[in-house]
Amino acid sequence: MSDDIRRAGVHRLVLTDEAATLRLAADLAAILKPGDIVALSGHLGAGKSMLARAILRELADDPELEAPSPTFTLVQSYETPRGTVLHADLYRVRSPDELDDIGLIEDIERLVTLVEWPDRAGTRLPAGRRLDIVLDVDPQNPETGRIANLSGGVLWRQRLAIAIATRQMLDEAGWGDATRDYMQGDASSRAYERLTQSDGTSAVLMISPPRPDGPAIRLGKPYSAIAHLAETIDAFVAMDKGLRSLDYSAPQILAQDLSTGLLLIEDLGHDGVIGPDGPIPERYEAAARLLADLHRHTLPTILPVAEARDHVVPEYDRGAMAIETELILEWYAPHIAGVTLPAVTQAEFSRIWGRLFDEILAAPNTWTLRDFHSPNLIWLPQREGHGKVGLIDFQDAVLGHPAYDLVSLGQDARVDVPAALELRLLAAYGSARRGDDEQFDLAGFARAYAILGAQRNTKIAGIFARLDKRDGKPIYLTHLPRIEAYLRRNLEHPALAELKAWYEAHLPNLFETG
Repeated sequence: MSDDIRRAGVHRLVLTDEAATLRLAADLAAILKPGDIVALSGHLGAGKSMLARAILRELADDPELEAPSPTFTLVQSYETPRGTVLHADLYRVRSPDELDDIGLIEDIERLVTLVEWPDRAGTRLPAGRRLDIVLDVDPQNPETGRIANLSGGVLWRQRLAIAIATRQMLDEAGWGDATRDYMQGDASSRAYERLTQSDGTSAVLMISPPRPDGPAIRLGKPYSAIAHLAETIDAFVAMDKGLRSLDYSAPQILAQDLSTGLLLIEDLGHDGVIGPDGPIPERYEAAARLLADLHRHTLPTILPVAEARDHVVPEYDRGAMAIETELILEWYAPHIAGVTLPAVTQAEFSRIWGRLFDEILAAPNTWTLRDFHSPNLIWLPQREGHGKVGLIDFQDAVLGHPAYDLVSLGQDARVDVPAALELRLLAAYGSARRGDDEQFDLAGFARAYAILGAQRNTKIAGIFARLDKRDGKPIYLTHLPRIEAYLRRNLEHPALAELKAWYEAHLPNLFETG
């Protein structure tokens, strides 16, 4: 793929040779989802079957897959790791009505469908999820060159822009021929791929396009703005530079496209802080000591992203903490506890939390990475000191109380942290802080830890209920009993007696542990 000319929503790609066509197939396969239709048009010999076959092989993860053109069978079905894929060749179809007989449009929303000669289908192929690719011979290079014009509706515009920008960035960075493997993402809209060069060198592609604004829910702002969630990839770049300037092991950025939201970053590896038997205490303690070291610094609130481009680290303010706790009222209460709480009860909830927030907001703040837990901690035994703990997923960092990140670690949402280990982490952190400041108030810190532990687990209970009910991701409910247990643990602190009474009165299921 040597050229990209955009006009009226069309991407015009000049494919210089077969290798460029294969790269286009890989790029498209990486973004295809069930329900997508790839409509391949062009004259005989333009390369429709070759591109379809290459996409099939990518989806099947089988470069030797036999995928003959279904000219005579019309439709061929393939079972792949990405689901069922249909390959149709409609050259012999004379009427769109014939599609009813061959079953092409049955369950099409659950399949990836590749269609050659799509014009023979008339209006039978849904337009919303359709990507049109018109292929032609390149008159400047007729033997091996092809020109591909790609266009799609609203649902395709960003995906196409990302795919094409990714290809350009990787080619320019010298990673164009790397093998790309999808990595399991997180609960956000970000996506990740592990890239591997022929010599075994690897890197991670981070795809994080600008966050679209959701509906305004308070003071004309969407949830993401109120909760101070990163809206662009600038936040990751800025925090990455800030952490690396302090000699922490955040990944080196190898290439970037800030406007599209793409980063090629150092691959810190697979080794985490969890072992076969759960948390590895020594690694968790090393992470706690890293936090203590971070919190002894006076940290900037404005960080550079690029030339004349800065990122302001937002404050973890009352509005952000409050809207997070209210997720339990909106999602957990009706969908998990099965109760609808009256306005007066919700107002009492807000009043109690407001008093607790007063206490938290009165304390000095620091960088709060916000998701400082096992999925985002990489163990790097070959490095020295605090560099042994690799850090990822810190783009939502805010200025908040130093206890928040230690809570994220000690009450890990993805794995059970025994109470005894949690106390070891508090002790390790407190010892390190007192080593720098004899006046460090460990009892006051523990009080804030309990308050923020209750706040964080209240938020997560609501988020996991939302992921199940709204987003169709019930897997997160498997973690809910752990979150409820952490919440009960925090509510035992005397500072939370009033809050505990509210939960006991209005969400009693939290205390049903049988």
